[in-house]
Amino acid sequence: MTGVWKVGTVTAVHAETPTARSLQVEIPEWPGNLAGQHLDLRLTAPDGYTATRSYSIASAGPGTLVQLAVDKLPDGEVSPYLVDEVRVGDELELRGPLGGWFVWRPDQAEPVQLIAGGSGVVPLVAMIRAHEAAGSAARFRLLYSVRTPGDVFFAEELAGLQKASANLDITWVYTRRTPDGWPSPAGRVSPELLADATIPASDEPTVFVCGPTSFVETVADILVGLGHPAERVKTERFGGA
Repeated sequence: MTGVWKVGTVTAVHAETPTARSLQVEIPEWPGNLAGQHLDLRLTAPDGYTATRSYSIASAGPGTLVQLAVDKLPDGEVSPYLVDEVRVGDELELRGPLGGWFVWRPDQAEPVQLIAGGSGVVPLVAMIRAHEAAGSAARFRLLYSVRTPGDVFFAEELAGLQKASANLDITWVYTRRTPDGWPSPAGRVSPELLADATIPASDEPTVFVCGPTSFVETVADILVGLGHPAERVKTERFGGA
């Protein structure tokens, strides 16, 4: 049952950025999950105090192995522990999978535009992985906005997929510092960029946008202004307004 807390064991950890890492967790009772779903994670202190946070799932499909990717918040209660303290063999309490709207299913044939800000790429990576695993011919395009090249999650995997996949195209946007020799200066996502680098509304794509609240709200407003129906722009956000 998705609402029941389950105990999972950390089987692998990997640094994604200087402030983030991914965790693989084996959860014997996990029922599998759709690409884009999330879960709740609960930590309990020795004095009984609990803190619960929601995290997107980077993995998708059947099986009992779940991957998360967590960015550390300096004043956070949960993320610093997951990024700095958790070790292979540690146990975590998890509940899920949760959510049924911000998901991609392999039977969807329409074009898909993915737009991520920072760690918001995590559920979109799950969609890309599910798309590749299904051998789907649906057109996928990702626009990924990060501060610097060192802030990219799943950097090697995404670069490899960009080269190997016939149905996946990735546009990289660097807001503070670009790679050496990058053809354009650093800058934020703009209406002009979204018009030029995303699937047009006339192609009737489903759009998934995930990232900090301000990023998601700005991008969604621009997309609607470009002619995308609001009901086809699916959003998931984190952080304050």
